[in-house]
Amino acid sequence: MAHKTSDALSHLSEAQLHSRRTELAGQFGEVASAVRGSLHRQARRCGKEGCRCARGELHGPYVYLSMRSGRRRGLVYIPSQLAEEVGRRVELTSRVEAALAEISAINLELLARGQLD
Repeated sequence: MAHKTSDALSHLSEAQLHSRRTELAGQFGEVASAVRGSLHRQARRCGKEGCRCARGELHGPYVYLSMRSGRRRGLVYIPSQLAEEVGRRVELTSRVEAALAEISAINLELLARGQLD
């Protein structure tokens, strides 16, 4: 079964494929700031006796970055003043990964034509 992206690329000329690949590769100026993961908001109990959270009024919400390292998953606390910026960096990572997937599909199409340069 042919890949959907491959089918969409098969009608493009080699020059168009090269141009699209260059366009995709050039759209991300600062990939060094990319952060893989997803942001989650959680409310917490502190565990202190008599605290309002013991009655159900939880603390927070706090922002955490959920990430995977190999088979392990982890959460990293994100201070509220950094949450928006970290969110932008997580979104950048998603866009970069989507562009890399398309670049790979273009390269596979070029390879199938014997034109991988």
